[in-house]
Amino acid sequence: MAFEQFGTMNVNEVGHLEIGGVDTLKLVEQYGTPLYVYDVALIRERARGFKETFAELGVAAQVAYASKAFSALAIYQLMAEEGLSLDVVSGGELYTAIQAGFPAERIHFHGNNKTADEIELALDYKIGCIVLDNFHEIALLKEMLHEKKMKTAVLVRVTPGIEAHTHDYILTGQDDSKFGFGLTNGQAEAAIREVLAADDVFDLIGLHCHIGSQIFETTGFIMAAHRIMEQLVLFRDLFGFESKVLNLGGGFGVRYTAEDEPLAPEEYVKEIVAEVKNMAQANGLDVPEIWIEPGRSLVGEAGTTLYRIGSRKEVPGVRDYVAVDGGMSDNIRPALYEAHYDAVLASEPNGEAEETVAIAGKCCESGDMLIWDLPLPKSESGDVLAVFCTGAYGYAMASNYNRIPRPPVVFVENGESKLVVARESYADLIRNDLPLW
Repeated sequence: MAFEQFGTMNVNEVGHLEIGGVDTLKLVEQYGTPLYVYDVALIRERARGFKETFAELGVAAQVAYASKAFSALAIYQLMAEEGLSLDVVSGGELYTAIQAGFPAERIHFHGNNKTADEIELALDYKIGCIVLDNFHEIALLKEMLHEKKMKTAVLVRVTPGIEAHTHDYILTGQDDSKFGFGLTNGQAEAAIREVLAADDVFDLIGLHCHIGSQIFETTGFIMAAHRIMEQLVLFRDLFGFESKVLNLGGGFGVRYTAEDEPLAPEEYVKEIVAEVKNMAQANGLDVPEIWIEPGRSLVGEAGTTLYRIGSRKEVPGVRDYVAVDGGMSDNIRPALYEAHYDAVLASEPNGEAEETVAIAGKCCESGDMLIWDLPLPKSESGDVLAVFCTGAYGYAMASNYNRIPRPPVVFVENGESKLVVARESYADLIRNDLPLW
């Protein structure tokens, strides 16, 4: 049974799953389980796929890693090496990025409820851009900038009335989202008027939008680019505003299972650039610098989680449960929104399937199920299960539910492994606890 290989995955000479030139069973021996493993070469390949396509098309651009997918010192340093910009959505992500040495001028700060403390941190670090999300934030940031006698670059986030559901794109008049200013209800126009009026503290460089996640086609991005470029014509005529930047967000799909068929990074970029150029030429606009924010599509397929199989429960005539030493505490996505994954035994990834089992997590929740129907060779307690495409929103959304320590993270590249996030200890679990007596 051949499995779908990502990046540098391989079956080595002894028949084991290998990633980045490193035997996954050797990784388990060294670091234990559960274990997040990242294929660094694949991350670099994806980053370059986006960046190089913009360069080949002769368009000024920034590719900003949407770091909510996976935030840690090492991944920020890797993205800095690749010349990417950075999208952060909290003070914690911002602080981590600065501690990683990420260039502050390439950091963009998102979020629908940035606190005054977070904004102050961003201003003190002199980051490159703050994305304005609501009228409260405009007023708050304006006041803080006046107090500090500063001026900062901003984008205005708009909701273009395009809703993406993977393969379906619906152009609607509604703006029912907690994010941004509606284009169809006049909020975006009012926000831009207000920001432009405060040009002593705001440098409005452009607009931002985000239409959804796990998108496998270019249609939605083309529609969004078309819609916003139309609005830029209107805003030019109304306010004399010439947008320097058009940020079309992220949401580029990845392959979790055989049913998913994402496009290569360059395909998304080519279609976006073509539409922006066409609209600019047709309306006498300069082609703005195009920004995008891939997150999952940079790190999702690069991540694999290794588990040790433990107990088995056979329910005659129903199903067989195979339990692993992790679960919803390290991957909440299946319990949260029924996400699907593929997996193999690391010791025989090409082994013939002899049974179909349900992979259960160890948390005390009936809903802690990682995979419901997985064809596998006959497994035994102690075998290692490799679950693919866990690089996005695995570690990022991990918790200490049931007081389970979070797993470590290892980067692999060119036959070498490097621990980049240590495994939490039981002592770490109580580090912030205060005793009653």
